[in-house]
Amino acid sequence: MPKLTVITIVYNNVQDIERTIKSVINQTHKDIEYIIIDGASNDGTLEVIEKYREHTTKIVSEKDKGIYDAMNKGLALATGDYVLFMNSGDEIYDEQTVEDIFATANGADIYYGETEMYNDNWESLGRRRHEAPENFSWTSFKFGMSISHQAIYIRRSILTPYDLKYKYSSDIDWIIKAAKKSSNIVNVHRYVAKYLVGGMSKKKHRESLKERFQIFTKYYGLIPNIFNHAIIAFNLGFYFLKNRRTND
Repeated sequence: MPKLTVITIVYNNVQDIERTIKSVINQTHKDIEYIIIDGASNDGTLEVIEKYREHTTKIVSEKDKGIYDAMNKGLALATGDYVLFMNSGDEIYDEQTVEDIFATANGADIYYGETEMYNDNWESLGRRRHEAPENFSWTSFKFGMSISHQAIYIRRSILTPYDLKYKYSSDIDWIIKAAKKSSNIVNVHRYVAKYLVGGMSKKKHRESLKERFQIFTKYYGLIPNIFNHAIIAFNLGFYFLKNRRTND
């Protein structure tokens, strides 16, 4: 079975970090390298992390230049065959998840699955609006980010650092780059992650959307991207109208 590097990025999130840590260290798959990158928290987060030091491979606590700078620090330390980012507040879906993923197929470049959304009270909101595609390639994001970064396991040898010119959506660029290098991408057909709704891209929604448009234009072209965004807008409107009628 391959070695997996799990990287958790955290800053001042004492209320959620323990859930995330437990979801990693309780996996039945035991060949896991666990790296925690803390941004010099001062709210008690680091004290919680220290409780689990014997279950981690590396703990770094220092100031960074933002979330993607912190992620790059984790990548630089990773030695596993595959890399997974499971940031503070999110969870690996259940204790069997990693073992089940690697049992699905041997030697894939990318494994991916479905994500379940949760609110601040850790109540399930159901599956993401963007369902994971049956078949995924580097063109699959043209209608939106259909796979969250918590739900994708990527072979470390095809990874590049996050592009720091993107402050809110560099994970999209990062995944597309990896997918373009992949020859074998496997859908594991199960929930693999629990995602706490929010994060920087939600708080800075307008800026995030601008960056996404730039990234999609870079890979898919300006005119196709404008056309695809028209389809996204139509589908989004239909989605909210359908939900409103259901609620009424």
